Amino acid sequence: MKKQLALLLILIYCQSLAASEVNVYSARKEGLIKPLLDTFTNATGIAVNLVTGEADTLLKRLAVEGRNTPADILLTVDVARLVRAKDQGLLQQINSPVLTSVIPEQYRDADKQWFGLSLRARVIVYAPDRVQANDLDGYLDLAADKWHKRICVRSSANVYNQSLVAAMIAHYGLNTTERWAAGLVDNFARSPKGGDRDQIKAVAAGVCDVALVNNYYLAAMLASKQEKEVAIAKQVKLFWPDQTGPGAHVNVSGAGVLKFARHKKEAIQLLAFLVGDTAQKWYADTNHEYPINAAIESSAVLQSWGDFKADNLNLGLLGKYNAAAVLLMDRVGWK
Repeated sequence: MKKQLALLLILIYCQSLAASEVNVYSARKEGLIKPLLDTFTNATGIAVNLVTGEADTLLKRLAVEGRNTPADILLTVDVARLVRAKDQGLLQQINSPVLTSVIPEQYRDADKQWFGLSLRARVIVYAPDRVQANDLDGYLDLAADKWHKRICVRSSANVYNQSLVAAMIAHYGLNTTERWAAGLVDNFARSPKGGDRDQIKAVAAGVCDVALVNNYYLAAMLASKQEKEVAIAKQVKLFWPDQTGPGAHVNVSGAGVLKFARHKKEAIQLLAFLVGDTAQKWYADTNHEYPINAAIESSAVLQSWGDFKADNLNLGLLGKYNAAAVLLMDRVGWK
């Protein structure tokens, strides 16, 4: 009897240990999310097991693992992959008063399957010695003849560009967007290559005069401890597109609880933590993203750029039109 009781206690103890963890598949780089997860663990005692990788690779892995997946949360850097995960039946509905009260409606799924955690804007950076701010307007204007061979941007394989094109389709329709994209490609100063920091460096070096980048890349360079990066970043300026139109294109890093999550309670607790004050301040001050939580101020660098009008397009449409955007970019030769 005593032996059976001891075994029972061991089993209960092991079950309690298993319940005090949460497993995350993350498309964010480890350095940009692990410090937050460690803070969560220190505050709650819930261990976080992190697996990082490319978003599409993680989606394929989840599809293969099916109900046997150890993952509880999928965390991505773009809404398109969250919509894809939902469409593939990988996520589940989460009813959390915290998440729905903190996250604005356009930045979360109508069916409560994915939630935005931080905001980023796709902006224009330009060389002030060769371009005046009043020369710039919105995204559509970048297809104008005056920008011939003057634009740098990364490849069409990049999901940030895919989501921008998807947003253009949502606003202007397929035909208008295709004509715009063809004009944009004609204006490329070079074949797309590198990341957003490389586009900023190309503008500073005179390879091109304007570039499309996510805001936090420029902010990170300006706040860098490397003097060379700061010096390069100071050679360009930021322009908010479409301020008299739909507004600057915004996207989210976000997450959803997976359909076969074994630690659903802990997963919801982690998501609530990620929209709380501590995590949102981290997103703002360390990652230079805009907090999804309106109660938290942006970083000093972001504040220095002033307020801007953000596109209020429902982000679910970026996922809806992602496939059409990719095909369109292929047709116009956006490599």
